[in-house]
Amino acid sequence: MKIDRLIGIIAILQQNKKVTAPYLAEKFEVSRRTINRDIEDICRAGIPIVTTQGSNGGISLMEGFSLDTTVFTQQELAAILTGLKTLDSVSYSPKLELLAEKLGGNPAVSLSDHMLIDLASFYKDDLADKIDKIRGAIGERHCVSFHYYYNKGEADKLVEPYLIVFKWSDWYVFGFCKERKDFRLYKLRRLWQLRVTEETYEERSIPEEKKHFGSQMTDDYIITAIYDPSVKYRLVEEYGPESFTVMEDGRLYTEWGFTDPEEAVYRFLGFGDKVTVKGPPEMVEKVRAAIQKMVEKYETSTGN
Repeated sequence: MKIDRLIGIIAILQQNKKVTAPYLAEKFEVSRRTINRDIEDICRAGIPIVTTQGSNGGISLMEGFSLDTTVFTQQELAAILTGLKTLDSVSYSPKLELLAEKLGGNPAVSLSDHMLIDLASFYKDDLADKIDKIRGAIGERHCVSFHYYYNKGEADKLVEPYLIVFKWSDWYVFGFCKERKDFRLYKLRRLWQLRVTEETYEERSIPEEKKHFGSQMTDDYIITAIYDPSVKYRLVEEYGPESFTVMEDGRLYTEWGFTDPEEAVYRFLGFGDKVTVKGPPEMVEKVRAAIQKMVEKYETSTGN
């Protein structure tokens, strides 16, 4: 974007006494004519730039002029850089070093701190590509199409993208589904064959209730269960140390709310023989039926 380039030029001029137009053109991958226009725009903004001709000529800030880059405290700058490092973990276009450069070599800026947040996962390449494409589509107001996998099937989607959301330890795109005529949240890990289409859209007003992601996901389906002490660390990790009651025999009693009974079944199965579901009766039956299907499948497999 042009504004990024203008800020970048100013930052370079602050750090270097003099640079040439060809250097800036190569640095920002634009023509010399574009750089000349940028210099004119910067001058019109009130920042004095001097250009000189000849073998030792070039572009520089007027002697004695300097922009104030100390508007942030050291702690504030550290927080900004940490945030950028976090976003860089899922980006093809890292911004951390560029910002440090734009801050003009402020001694408070350090590219190393004591916090590291990596929002990527084992599928970082796919994730970064999806985020990059969706961000571009949002900026240009282009619809995106993709193949989406649900827990009960799959479908092709055409969506007007509005936001990229990181929530519940995962990445989503929030947009208006052309088929459903409503705003939806789509998990990026279930979204494949992503394509930015030529179809454009006019920005819609997002209803306030739609901005509260997950508000429709109630957890009022209460299930009671008893866990073996050996999986206490998992319960603490997922729900905290106050999420269970230690029984006299050391086992762990829980009463948790779930949104989807079917998803709850798979969660309990993930604990194997380390959990016993106690109620409600229909959930006990669902878990029993799921286990029976697994047993039958393996018995059939052995028989073949």
